[in-house]
Amino acid sequence: MSDQPENLILVYLRRLDAKMDRIIEDVQDLKRRVTSLENAVARLPHFMGDLRTDYAGLQLRIDRIEGRLDRIEKRLDIVE
Repeated sequence: MSDQPENLILVYLRRLDAKMDRIIEDVQDLKRRVTSLENAVARLPHFMGDLRTDYAGLQLRIDRIEGRLDRIEKRLDIVE
């Protein structure tokens, strides 16, 4: 009779051990994912700076095109 309760305790301990292993794996996965997010957030200012540079370049091109268009309109005498 004393063997039965001892075996039940071992069964429950093994179940708890398996559950703890799964929890540890989940926490490790979450740590990796948070680190990945932190790295992505750290790169955001650099990305935003690149976007501002691209935008400034586009504005410069638009300004040049506008100047050329103005000259063409004046040359063709189609300015109002």
